[in-house]
Amino acid sequence: MLSGHIAKSVGLSMGILVMLAAFMTSVMLGPTDITPASLLASMTRYDPTQVAHIILRTERLPRALVAVLVGASLAIAGALMQTMTRNPLASPGILGINAGAMFFVVVAVSLLPLHTPASYVWAALLGALVAAALVIILSRGRQGEFPPLRVLLAGVAVTAMFVSFSQGLLVIDQQSFESVLYWLAGSVSGRELSLVTPLLPLFGVALLLCALLVRHANALMLGDDMVAGLGMRAATIKLLLGLVVILLAGSSVALAGMIGFVGLIVPHMARSLFGVDHRWLLPACALLGASLLLLADIASRLLMPPQEVPVGIMTALIGTPFFIYLARRQQA
Repeated sequence: MLSGHIAKSVGLSMGILVMLAAFMTSVMLGPTDITPASLLASMTRYDPTQVAHIILRTERLPRALVAVLVGASLAIAGALMQTMTRNPLASPGILGINAGAMFFVVVAVSLLPLHTPASYVWAALLGALVAAALVIILSRGRQGEFPPLRVLLAGVAVTAMFVSFSQGLLVIDQQSFESVLYWLAGSVSGRELSLVTPLLPLFGVALLLCALLVRHANALMLGDDMVAGLGMRAATIKLLLGLVVILLAGSSVALAGMIGFVGLIVPHMARSLFGVDHRWLLPACALLGASLLLLADIASRLLMPPQEVPVGIMTALIGTPFFIYLARRQQA
């Protein structure tokens, strides 16, 4: 037991190093390469007349920080969704939460006088909540159970509905379509740190709930009957975990747009390395999710210079084959 904990602690330490390396690479690579000396100087002796310092402070550092926050949040949300539904194919993107957040943001842009990025936050959270409620209603069985296949089908249906509604509104309002096109594809570029500030309390609440519910999430994996035998209420645990997923996924969509598959891929990677204990699984998901999105963002900048490919497209290129593999393995 002790050796296992030591190995996992070493693994998390290596994960931190990988994330830091990806962060530094993301900050320094791009159309204008930044040297380590310039990076250090911009942090300690900022000079607004130096182009490298301006790029670092206004573009590279906020971009990398947003990638870390969004990647970690989506990965944790995906792991919790897979635990709640006991479905290895579950993730915020596949079960409609991201699509619901996207639709409500499109409504805010097209039909309401909400045109500031900060206003997208509350629209995205409301959309995530509505989408989650619809999936619960559609997938609930007669005895109150949630069969994995029904949950997946309900998520696919809700996703298709909200995506269709979003496309319809954007076709009608071409001006709004142009303003949110790059956001819909998923991107961490052009995000200012002032946009992150109102979201920090939400991320903080979600992380606090994660810490408090780790033991309950482990019990939930044993089945609802086992949870009841341990003196816990499965419905309450699922409700609180669902709130965490909505906060993390909705805030991530508001911040970076539609970035899929991070919540699907990373939990499986983390389980293969750290096991199913959420005390290790959730920190591992945060580190691996942040690293994956940082690396995907680096690839999006270097693939077709000087143009950038939206990072949501890069994660889809990685995630689609993985999803097909998981689906085929489930059928086997």
